[in-house]
Amino acid sequence: MLPTMPYPGHTTEEIARRGREVYEREIRHEVDPEHRGRFLVLDVGSGDYEIADDDLDASERLLERRPDALLYGLRIGEGAAYRIGGRFGPAGSPR
Repeated sequence: MLPTMPYPGHTTEEIARRGREVYEREIRHEVDPEHRGRFLVLDVGSGDYEIADDDLDASERLLERRPDALLYGLRIGEGAAYRIGGRFGPAGSPR
């Protein structure tokens, strides 16, 4: 059985790579640190993006303008949009 891809003709890895490249090259300097901690959702095809406190809000607003967008999302200024499990104590040390 073949894995399901969210966008026909594009792998998840390709979308992530292209999204990160566009963000680093064209957007990061415009949004960080002013919007640090907020969500940015980017259309990797056009370079258009939305910023919101909630990733779903940013996605919905972008899809209203660009229904065929190839979406890539990240949390501005963070290494990952989400953390799964665990808690962090002072200075980022695990508890």
